[in-house]
Amino acid sequence: MRDKPVALIVLAAGQGSRMQSDLPKVLHRLGAVPLVGHALAAGRSLDPEQVIVVAGHGADLVRKAVAKLDPDAQIALQEQQLGTGHAVQQAMPLLEGFGGRVIVLYGDTPFIGEDTLARLAGHDADVVVLGFEAADPGRYGRLVVSGNGLERIVEYKDATEAERDIALCNSGVMALDADLLRALIGQLRAENAAGEYYLTDLVALARAAGRRVDVVTCDEAETLGINTRVELAAAETAFQARARAAAMDNGVTLTDPGTVWFAQDTVIGRDAVIGPNVVFGPGVTVESGAEILPFCHLEGCHVSAGATVGPFARLRPGAELGADVHVGNFVEIKNTVLDEGVKVGHLTYLGDAHVGEATNIGAGTVTCNYDGVGKHRTEIGARAFIGSDTMLVAPVRVGNDAMTGSGSTITEDVPDGALAIGRARQVTKPGLALRLMAALKLKKGK
Repeated sequence: MRDKPVALIVLAAGQGSRMQSDLPKVLHRLGAVPLVGHALAAGRSLDPEQVIVVAGHGADLVRKAVAKLDPDAQIALQEQQLGTGHAVQQAMPLLEGFGGRVIVLYGDTPFIGEDTLARLAGHDADVVVLGFEAADPGRYGRLVVSGNGLERIVEYKDATEAERDIALCNSGVMALDADLLRALIGQLRAENAAGEYYLTDLVALARAAGRRVDVVTCDEAETLGINTRVELAAAETAFQARARAAAMDNGVTLTDPGTVWFAQDTVIGRDAVIGPNVVFGPGVTVESGAEILPFCHLEGCHVSAGATVGPFARLRPGAELGADVHVGNFVEIKNTVLDEGVKVGHLTYLGDAHVGEATNIGAGTVTCNYDGVGKHRTEIGARAFIGSDTMLVAPVRVGNDAMTGSGSTITEDVPDGALAIGRARQVTKPGLALRLMAALKLKKGK
């Protein structure tokens, strides 16, 4: 096994016209993240020294998405899409001085496993092509192998009948030494009907140079490429099935697995319980022993051990729930920390806030955090009691052990241990309701 540094080139320049979309194909979502994010995440398992994404169609959109997914990745621009070999040529200036192993991945092929990539990176051959045994080889390129390794890649249209009977197919993924890639990439020629530079031609060039070329194989499912909306839906089904099975294998209870939807990076601890119709967006961690009740949506949040969420709750980015917190039905939490033991039972919005331990938030409470221009924070201390239908107009602080009266609008800080009431005094008019109703009915009759 080799022990060389690794660089990744992820090809993400294609338009994907069969998707019938203005969005670049690699930005369509699978497991709540763009397709290219799956290739980047798998490649990161190799701890690469460099990651280069080749963008073309919709390059600005791809650049922005990649910056969020992998801030250290570099972008190479392929202004004209002239084939896979041409795409790799555009990445070469960014690899100047790199002397390790280069692995070429595809931004629309999301399921290649970490073990497969490790075998590509560690193989002794100068060039390694990833192949798979296809149940229906169809029009895939065939890999012709012998005792000397990979002899050649034959495109279906050029294959003999005997070669078309070969089940070992080309995935397009390739690994080769950087110095060899530099020496060969400029020798590619667009001498084909499409007028494109094919990366697969490197195999023949390497063998002609006396280099060793070989094949690493993987399960066909790892090589699934996404070209249409139908294939994207099938990939989502496959992704969710794997994610659900992995969660249950790791000790998570899914009471109705087929209705739970995971993101690529969802992390759930053992003995957590996930109810039906729960959707996880990106960036969610649920610790061991927590429970997410039915019909909840979580994104960019952290739920600590022993906490319960839902039903019908929404946790948005920046929501941090401490141990044994309870967030009930129709509660929305955004950019807010709830310390241990906080209870937010129902019908409440908490945004840009910090709530101290053991505080109770009454129904209908709202942190009024936005003034039309900027966001402002609300600080609520420990063991406080916020009465139902309290409007907390930020910036504002409610102290430890303090209380607010139901129906209050709080615009000033409340000291520790104080009770704040911010509402008009009730005025009762005896008999006025009957007289008013009679007058309204008379008016309606006329």
